[in-house]
Amino acid sequence: MPGKIHCYLAGVHDRLDALLQRAMSDPAHIDAAAYAQFRAGLLKHIAMEEKVLLPAAQKARGGDPLPIAARLRLDHGALVALLVPSPTAPIIAAISAILKVHNPIEEGPGGVYDECEKLAGAEADQILRQLQNHSEVKVLPHVDNAFVLDAARRALARAGYNFEVQSFSAT
Repeated sequence: MPGKIHCYLAGVHDRLDALLQRAMSDPAHIDAAAYAQFRAGLLKHIAMEEKVLLPAAQKARGGDPLPIAARLRLDHGALVALLVPSPTAPIIAAISAILKVHNPIEEGPGGVYDECEKLAGAEADQILRQLQNHSEVKVLPHVDNAFVLDAARRALARAGYNFEVQSFSAT
């Protein structure tokens, strides 16, 4: 049975998935409002994991990070890089493809959330409160230029994904 931290963070994933689905429900038109909510929510969710969850797990492991933490950080970096330019169908497809691989690593049985919950022990309630009370992340306007696209390509490559100008695919 998943614990409180797991349930809370998996619930955030569910809300984000619904927003992303709404944003791309019409392939000819991206729902800008839904995408903006998704973008702000994903940035906050990544910040919660990077600033609260993963450091708490590392502390509980005596300073050693979770073995999967580096993989998660690469995915987080690729996702954040994809959130900088204005959304396009290929960018949303890439985000979806990454999340399809990334979320089960966190949510799956014995995954990151279960591991963090187990490591938290008596501090689980305190960690949950920190996650629930995490401040909103400042969301800057989109930037559309060659530098941003190149940076996104590099972040995707570091994370093991292949970025094509017209499409994205996991490698």
